[in-house]
Amino acid sequence: MSKLVFIVDDQVAILKLLQYWVKDLWKYTAKTFETGEDMLEHISLKPDLILLDIMLPGKNGVEILKEVKTIDENIPVIILSAQGSIETAVEALRIGAYDYFTKPIDHRRLESSVRNAIKNYELLTELQKIKENVAQKYSFDNIISADGKMQDVFKLVTKVLNNDITVLIHGESGTGKELIARAIHFNGNRKDNPFIVVNCASIPRELLESELFGHEKGSFTGAHQRKIGKFELAHKGTIFLDEVGELEMALQAKLLRVIQERTFERVGGNELIKADVRIISATNRNLKEAVEAKEFREDLFYRLNSFPIYLPPIRQRRGDILVLAEFFLNHFNKKLGKNLTGFTKKTLKLMYEYDWPGNVREIENTIERCIILAEKDKIDVDDFPSHIRIIGEESSQNEQAEFSQGDKIIPLEQLKEQAIRHALKVSNGNIVEASRKLGLGRATIYRLMEKYEIIEKETKKEKS
Repeated sequence: MSKLVFIVDDQVAILKLLQYWVKDLWKYTAKTFETGEDMLEHISLKPDLILLDIMLPGKNGVEILKEVKTIDENIPVIILSAQGSIETAVEALRIGAYDYFTKPIDHRRLESSVRNAIKNYELLTELQKIKENVAQKYSFDNIISADGKMQDVFKLVTKVLNNDITVLIHGESGTGKELIARAIHFNGNRKDNPFIVVNCASIPRELLESELFGHEKGSFTGAHQRKIGKFELAHKGTIFLDEVGELEMALQAKLLRVIQERTFERVGGNELIKADVRIISATNRNLKEAVEAKEFREDLFYRLNSFPIYLPPIRQRRGDILVLAEFFLNHFNKKLGKNLTGFTKKTLKLMYEYDWPGNVREIENTIERCIILAEKDKIDVDDFPSHIRIIGEESSQNEQAEFSQGDKIIPLEQLKEQAIRHALKVSNGNIVEASRKLGLGRATIYRLMEKYEIIEKETKKEKS
């Protein structure tokens, strides 16, 4: 689509000349106006550039420029003037004009400025869309949860959006710690600045200091040029230190200094660099225990833990399991081009009762796998990994088991062992037949045989 250029000038000859350059030579769409007020009435058409004369009937070009900037500060405005006044040029550029030309105008220079201004506006518009999409993605409305425990987490998060207090998010792996950190950043007062992630556990210890704080050329073997560290890249934004409990003691001391003094030095450097950075950290370790074990600095712990946020594991908020499963079903249906309509009743029961030790991440990965494997219109138990199905089979067996011998209650574990041994005996050791008779999967039989050491005992008996 051709870019739209507004041209504002009260001299008809100049207006027609500019229109000829813009439309016929430069191949943009042009719309002309003789007054600034008339142009402002059409600003809803969202021009990509405005060529604006200074001397106009009614409001002059500087006044019109101010109004344009209140509507959209990014719209590029190039000022055209017959006066050639330095004061006017400075004032226009101070208000936000992209460029300033005196008449008569060099059309080649103007063309270059016009094309650059339109390209710059296009990039700014695209960047703004990206920012809006990111902000929407990490809004609280898009964090899937129906459980009261997570609603309490959201209430805590809203308290820290527009201040710089250090936040420590702790919880098991896969609970969504980075998602919460991003929600804090992209809904807070630093949202227009960088969000930098550092996984302290994945970077080799000998490189982590350079990764965090940068280094000067020649500061160590292999330092062939200056490197800007993550703290410097996060200037005026947020740095997210994931798995902060894995930092070694020397780096803990340097991080403490950054928090206290808001300055740091690159490795091998002497220059103090200001750290205008918000720090959010996360860990799946119990840092209090690490402090007691002398593995983590107590003073750093209290600095990082100024505002703790705990993310409960999914087994403690089972109300979210089916909600998340439905969300991931819809997500991967679109991504994989599938059209599964839901889950069978047995599957819903299985998902609800399973503990999901990998938390939200495990649910996501499992649902994606099930959608790929599913051959029916709904996800069934058979589509799940065997380790999840086994848990479901054991749960079903436990619910149905109610055994007694007279007034004496036989322990369930003992009955299970006896049942396995009897089924193997009558099946002459045929595990497939034994599993069929017991109504269990072969994987379950193998696991229980190993648990009750049935194979090992039989082997010993044969040897004796």
